[in-house]
Amino acid sequence: MPDQQYPARARDHLANERTFLAWVRTGVAVVVFGFAIGRFAVAIRELFQLQGHAPRTAGLSVWFGIVAIVTGVILVFAGLNRYRRTRAQLDSGSFEPAGFVIDLVAIFTVVFGLALAGYLFYIQRSLR
Repeated sequence: MPDQQYPARARDHLANERTFLAWVRTGVAVVVFGFAIGRFAVAIRELFQLQGHAPRTAGLSVWFGIVAIVTGVILVFAGLNRYRRTRAQLDSGSFEPAGFVIDLVAIFTVVFGLALAGYLFYIQRSLR
């Protein structure tokens, strides 16, 4: 009987580790995305200068980039926290699935995506 229980326990812990690595990949992707958004601000400023407009500040792009970078870092820490909590729950036999954190990540992603879409619409209209 112990031989059958150990593989299930190992599978649970390996799944927990894969989930943590997915949080890390997502966090890194959001950080890189934030950096790209910040660089977009520089490109927009140079475009305005080439068109003969007065140099503008970086505007919202830099703030969107900073928010994305900070969010990516928070995602990695949230993933680490979830990994450690799940590991302890698996060891004690009292696993509880994630709740509010998943909802929070989904809501923030939707709000941030809509804000970026609105900003890109605003930029496109101001370039006319």
